[in-house]
Amino acid sequence: MELRHLRYFVAVAEQRNFTRAAEKLFIAQPPLTRAIKQLEEEIGVELFIRKARGLELTSGGSYFLVHAQQILDKVEATVADTRRIALNRKTIFSIGFVPSVFYGQLPLMVRRLRQNKNLEIVLHELKTREQVEALKAGRIDIGFGRIRIEDPDVEQEKLFDEPLIAALPVGHPLTIRPPSMKELAEVNMIAFPATAGPNFADLTLGLFRRRGLKVNIIQQVNDLQTALSLVASEMGFTLVPEQVRRLQREGVEYMPLADDHITAPVLASRRAGENPNAIMRLTNTILAELVENRLTGRYP
Repeated sequence: MELRHLRYFVAVAEQRNFTRAAEKLFIAQPPLTRAIKQLEEEIGVELFIRKARGLELTSGGSYFLVHAQQILDKVEATVADTRRIALNRKTIFSIGFVPSVFYGQLPLMVRRLRQNKNLEIVLHELKTREQVEALKAGRIDIGFGRIRIEDPDVEQEKLFDEPLIAALPVGHPLTIRPPSMKELAEVNMIAFPATAGPNFADLTLGLFRRRGLKVNIIQQVNDLQTALSLVASEMGFTLVPEQVRRLQREGVEYMPLADDHITAPVLASRRAGENPNAIMRLTNTILAELVENRLTGRYP
């Protein structure tokens, strides 16, 4: 099996048509058809069901597509990193993150890693599910998020549980004292992100549902900055991780909550079963120190 067979297969699976796939690959259709037949014979599984109106993936074909894409992504990332290392003579260490975890101590981790002159740190803003896929494809080495994703190829470590706080318009009646979840449920809520779950919005809304509370979502937005802008415009409140308090925003007041155990986890995601190299061991050491600082109330 050659890489071209995987590329051909992915193109045909995406187009569901040999003619269109051949045009996309800039090859003639007959050799493409032969290559797919050879691939099916080598695997011993039929990957496509040929129908009059086009092609349809078999169950085996659907499974093979996911892993073929991961292999091609891994090869692409490896080639790109190899070129960069050859040019810069540096080791690439790629980190995925959701924005809300980077208002706390994690920038200090990046700063300390960057002190190694032979190391180039590459940051990727990715949702937690995107981090899992990027880890499997080799595009990142570690990810930081908040949502549990079940995947046998990725292990997630909970670093700590972070309290959630309410972001309210300055001067709002609920800023007189810490509001309860029941009181917040009576105010219009701005939820983020607006993308398909599981995401931070699912996590925060679940906190209300488990208490038998129904909230009125007046707006869904894609990012934290937009959510805070709407709060400043007095459209409603939003729940944010405690470290976001460091982000000073005019017109927004951050309030602790009256209820106990209103938290969101901070998770580190790594490839499962992989022996840590020197850079990952250094990262883990720094992380352990930062988590200890967090848990004992010591901040940099």
